[in-house]
Amino acid sequence: MQDRPRRLRRTPALRALTREVRLHPEQFIHPIFVHEQEGETPIATMPGVSRHSIAGAVQQARTALALGIPSVILFGIPDHKDALGTQAYADDGIIQRATRAIKAEVPGVTVITDTCLCEYTDHGHCGPLCEIPHVQGPDAWTVDNDPTLDLLARTAVSQARAGADVVAPSTMMDGMVGAIRAALDEAGFTHTPIMSYAVKYASAYYGPFRDAAGSTPSVGNRATYQMDPAGGHREALREARLDVQQGADTLMVKPALAYLDVLKVLRDEFDLPVIAYNVSGEYSLIKAAAQLGFMDERRTVLETLTSIRRAGADAIITYHALDAARWLREDRA
Repeated sequence: MQDRPRRLRRTPALRALTREVRLHPEQFIHPIFVHEQEGETPIATMPGVSRHSIAGAVQQARTALALGIPSVILFGIPDHKDALGTQAYADDGIIQRATRAIKAEVPGVTVITDTCLCEYTDHGHCGPLCEIPHVQGPDAWTVDNDPTLDLLARTAVSQARAGADVVAPSTMMDGMVGAIRAALDEAGFTHTPIMSYAVKYASAYYGPFRDAAGSTPSVGNRATYQMDPAGGHREALREARLDVQQGADTLMVKPALAYLDVLKVLRDEFDLPVIAYNVSGEYSLIKAAAQLGFMDERRTVLETLTSIRRAGADAIITYHALDAARWLREDRA
């Protein structure tokens, strides 16, 4: 007897009946850039994405929830930047004010706050800088790890105080999860989860984000603290294991598409939820190809997000979230 797998692909109903991987808006996290100005400013390198005022961020959260997307992640662009990124942990900082506004006006949305300093420092790095003795070139300047931990802890507590449901440290500092967990617990926020950017690579795919957030480094090299793309699975497992030991509640792989193998390894190794960040460069590549008529945007986006889910992601941070949710709604109608 000949096997005929095609029997189950014959109609849309049969294909839907036998799918192993499903996409739903509940699995998406919608990123929102919030700035101090009124109105919105389109981001040239990310077609369809803008920087929003606080009022605009509230509307973005409201739109996401109406489409069935229950979670947003906030990235702040302050007017004032300095060497220590002080606006990141100011109680009246842009993210703190945006969080309060969203929680007051759209209480059903889960607000995740990016807990980092790169958008707030005048040099574009994720913490205060130090010079490495006897090193020349772009690697001579790096983030001073241990002083940064205190600033990250202060940032997380400030965000939790403002109403953040989840804090998401993204600096790749050694010990960041433990420092934040201790500070949150001491401040009475034992219930606040930590979504750790556990496995974050020094990737070329972040280019449009740096344009959006104004966080391109003026000196130094993020490769001194973000992971080497050729580092392999052992390094990824080591980083993730350390974050689990320090109290991370979820693990993240960033970027998603170039590291689906790493995502699969983490999914197989750990029983925590695993989040994938479908980053700005991945988004912009599809948008540019679609605008040129080279690819069908809808089909490409949904196939891409399905591949991330198939690799093991429980949820996906993606700039496609609103469009994808609309398309999935149309498919169900």
